[in-house]
Amino acid sequence: MEISLFLAKFWGWYLLIFFFILSFNPVRIKQIFDDLKDQKFQILAAFIAIVVGLLNILFHNIWQPDWRFIITLLGWASLFLGLGLFVFPAPTTQKLQVLNVKLVQTIYFLLFLLGIFLLNMGYQIVQY
Repeated sequence: MEISLFLAKFWGWYLLIFFFILSFNPVRIKQIFDDLKDQKFQILAAFIAIVVGLLNILFHNIWQPDWRFIITLLGWASLFLGLGLFVFPAPTTQKLQVLNVKLVQTIYFLLFLLGIFLLNMGYQIVQY
């Protein structure tokens, strides 16, 4: 359970920080997608996503229907995103851009809520 709490804190802070950076500096979003056109940046981003996803899965592959399942899904999503960027860079980048344009505000709001939820589970501020 301790690894679950650690990963809840890690993903919670990561999502919250990512939300605030992109909310207060939306130019970064365009810059990220511009940088994804560069193969060196794509390979680096893919490598990092694969490593983070794989480590998450190896240490925390829990498929029980509770809050820990969210952490497992984040690990698998990171792994598949990294593999997509590495194996199919152009289609993956294009799908990410379309998703970002159509659902940008919804996605960022969900990132915020998910980050708050995971931080609450990690620090157990509000007991359930």
